[in-house]
Amino acid sequence: MEVFFRYNWIVREQWYAWCEELPTEELLRQRTGGVGSILRTFFHVIDVEWSWLQLLQGKPDTAEDFANYQTLEAVRELDRKLHQDVEAFVLAWEPGMEKRTFIDRRSDGRVDIDAWGEIMRHVIAHEIHHMGQLSVWARELGREPVSANVIGKGLIEPNHDEGP
Repeated sequence: MEVFFRYNWIVREQWYAWCEELPTEELLRQRTGGVGSILRTFFHVIDVEWSWLQLLQGKPDTAEDFANYQTLEAVRELDRKLHQDVEAFVLAWEPGMEKRTFIDRRSDGRVDIDAWGEIMRHVIAHEIHHMGQLSVWARELGREPVSANVIGKGLIEPNHDEGP
């Protein structure tokens, strides 16, 4: 589980660096698809990641307002602030948590019952999906997107004592 969260965090940081070359107006420009803009996409990804992990722990999920995060630095600061809680939970993950039950009572009366492991994988896939949207927008801007390649990010250290 931890490996793909770390992958997402690395790629997110690479996208932040990619965005440093764009003016704020471009980061806020309404675009087709996704959640509307580059900055709002980052905000959404950060919020969804933190919110789900708060809910799994039975903690309150206090909503942030995107209106307070209209610059890349403001979004990065929110990420740094919330990341501490997220990383602590991810690093504390144990196999026994995989099938714990999460009951989500929706405002429309529906009740969803899911396993914690499924929710964790949803959070991972959710971010990967939105980074793909950023890649489409990067191409529309005529710029090379951040690589989505897992290989080469140093996520798993190979055994150096094994021969070919």
